[in-house]
Amino acid sequence: MSEGIAEAAASAAGASGGGWRRATGVAGVAIGVLATGAAAGVAIERMTVGRGIRQRARLALDSAGPYGTLRGTPGKAYADDGTGLYYEVDDVDPDPAATPGRRRRLFGRKAPAPVTVVFSHGYCLSQDSWHFQRAALRGVVRTVHWDQRSHGRSERGAAQGERGEPVTIEQLGRDLKAVIDAAAPEGPLVLVGHSMGGMTVMALADQYPELIRERVVGVALVGTSSGRLGEVNFGLPVAGVNAVRRVLPGVLKALGQRAELVERGRRATADLFAGVIKRYSFASRDVDPAVARFAERMIEGTPIDVVAEYYPAFSDHDKTEALTHFAGLPVLVLAGVRDLVTPSEHSEAIADLLPGAELVLVPDAGHLVMLEHPEVVTDRLADLLTRVGAVPAGATVNGYGSSSTAQPG
Repeated sequence: MSEGIAEAAASAAGASGGGWRRATGVAGVAIGVLATGAAAGVAIERMTVGRGIRQRARLALDSAGPYGTLRGTPGKAYADDGTGLYYEVDDVDPDPAATPGRRRRLFGRKAPAPVTVVFSHGYCLSQDSWHFQRAALRGVVRTVHWDQRSHGRSERGAAQGERGEPVTIEQLGRDLKAVIDAAAPEGPLVLVGHSMGGMTVMALADQYPELIRERVVGVALVGTSSGRLGEVNFGLPVAGVNAVRRVLPGVLKALGQRAELVERGRRATADLFAGVIKRYSFASRDVDPAVARFAERMIEGTPIDVVAEYYPAFSDHDKTEALTHFAGLPVLVLAGVRDLVTPSEHSEAIADLLPGAELVLVPDAGHLVMLEHPEVVTDRLADLLTRVGAVPAGATVNGYGSSSTAQPG
């Protein structure tokens, strides 16, 4: 990276001066912001608790938090470029009464309809981001959870790591098709996507409309967008956003080539990084610290070069026309009102193009609404499954789905 680009990175992150190492460390924080879809230039209040205490607190949360511990039957699908895509299947419990004390028959019937619900996660997350919804549906409806290429337990994208090809949303759509072919080759499907995962679902529809027509019976799009992401300001002043957009592509490209050095800078600024993640992931003040730390761990687990190589795909993303393939299907569109990454206006635009869709806007919720207000997301998802016939009318998932806990927008 040239000295000029390093200085630009430091400036974009709101830092000043320093040499390459300092600039790169601060730029690493900027990349951390991008890991939640935001941009550099966020002002974070200085923390007053000692670093040692904060480190011990993080370790305690990591050891005590149950989030992300659910595991299913593992499998691997292969993308068209050879990338191994890791997935897990939670099958329907054949005997709901087999294990006393565990909540079973949450829907109130022994044999749910043979529907597979496929969950696609967002940028710099993993399949574990659906922890609460997975726990509620576990053993009741067949579900597939997968890690997008270069995320979670999936392999590094072959086209990216070996040939330096850019990631595209179209590629992600083909990856999802490979996972469906391997994990759910037959039977009806419900597609659920959050943020980048929602874009992946749209890309699948764009490239495989016959799959949507023949097998998909319902769709849930959570905190996502069909395009125009280049206009999002991430809660920053206009001047700051414009400055970031000018320098960010070059900074990202350079940082992706210095991944090891940037990772060290990112670790050194872990406390600032945690504050940025919380700001761009959640909106309510009373978020469980263990949940916040869980989100932080997922994002920390995404290598800087992967963060960098994905970024250009979002500016190019435009799948508005693909939404027409969902017309006539039961569709849930849900977003946090205070989402700074994919603002709720983008969900409203999607719902406007799908007049039959249920639009749910969750007050006091940010981008990771399924972790921040899991009861709302689970409630509306359960209702969607009832509407598509996966469960009988009037049934509930442990109380979810019988009535809305959020008001449709």
